[in-house]
Amino acid sequence: MTYVWVIAAIVLVLLFLIPAAVKVVSQYERGVILRLGRFIGIREPGLTFIIPFIDRLWRVDTRVVTMDVPEQEVITRDNVTVRVNAVVYLRVINPEDAVLKVVDYVRATSLISQTTLRSVLGESELDELLGQREKINSTLQQIVDEQTDPGASR
Repeated sequence: MTYVWVIAAIVLVLLFLIPAAVKVVSQYERGVILRLGRFIGIREPGLTFIIPFIDRLWRVDTRVVTMDVPEQEVITRDNVTVRVNAVVYLRVINPEDAVLKVVDYVRATSLISQTTLRSVLGESELDELLGQREKINSTLQQIVDEQTDPGASR
């Protein structure tokens, strides 16, 4: 009779542990696994297994995120005040860095974009802003790319 209770207890524990151990990573995500707080690997899309209460799975969305940079008031080099806004497209290339090196990568990218926008436009004159948009866009993109991925060679 005691065997029945032992088997029932084991089955009951397994009923709670199996759902906690089985995780699904969607096609547009990557899973970052931390075991007791230490990075152990990245999981690709599909079914993945973790050790419940020991491992933690962080899902990182790898789709392109469109971010509206709030309107900024910028004073150009020739002391003209202009209001500008921008759109930033970002996509996580390295999920490990997105989880381990930055607290909130979306907010960090937004703040870097705002600062860079004010800085680059503040170094230009109004005529340059109006006539050389492509050049300014390229400069902005290069600076933001360097700030968000300092280890990449360009």
